[in-house]
Amino acid sequence: MLYMLHTQHKTISLWGCVTQTYLFLSLTCTDTLLLGAMAYDRYVAICHPLHYFTLMSTQRCGLLISMAWTIGFTDPLAHVFFISKLSFCASKYIDHFFCDVIPLLKISCSDTSIIEMLTYVEGTVLIVPDFLLILISYIFIISTILKIKSADGRRKAFSTCTSHLTCVIIFYVTITCLYMRPKSRYSPEQDKFFALLFVILVPMLNPLIYSLKNKEVKTALRKVKKILIG
Repeated sequence: MLYMLHTQHKTISLWGCVTQTYLFLSLTCTDTLLLGAMAYDRYVAICHPLHYFTLMSTQRCGLLISMAWTIGFTDPLAHVFFISKLSFCASKYIDHFFCDVIPLLKISCSDTSIIEMLTYVEGTVLIVPDFLLILISYIFIISTILKIKSADGRRKAFSTCTSHLTCVIIFYVTITCLYMRPKSRYSPEQDKFFALLFVILVPMLNPLIYSLKNKEVKTALRKVKKILIG
């Protein structure tokens, strides 16, 4: 996309488009699973603080990350296989700013019912359990926070979750609006808007949401400020 903006060369090969679609879907699936892992991490930190370093050991963290990346990059392979077999005899103009699944299905003259069904099945299998994990984790988290007698203690406990909750809300609202609906209800302008939120806003907010709330990052920034001023 940056290359196209720089050169104004707005064409892409079929396999370039398929590769772009695969990478986008893979990273989206991985992000979904990592958000679930982070919800579990917050649950352990707040509900079982004394056992945190046992339950979230380096080995377990490594296992969760490895599973997220492995499943994330394996899950879209079926999508990519069927997309690569599509014919685009009706039009070769993609009404989007990157190669996404729905815009490609919209311009194909092939039967796309298998890919649409695959989207719903994989979305249900991957996203629903992950969302339920996040929801159940936060039910226990909120229940634990409400039992804290000190108002300051409740505020501090909940502040550790606000960053994650913000990303979860933006992520799941946009991904549901983008993919969990039939091709017939596709609206190019609406999809571009949600895609902008999903592709640009969330990654842009991540450093601000996570890093600037981190004590180590704040300390490092203060040291840099002192060096620059001094």
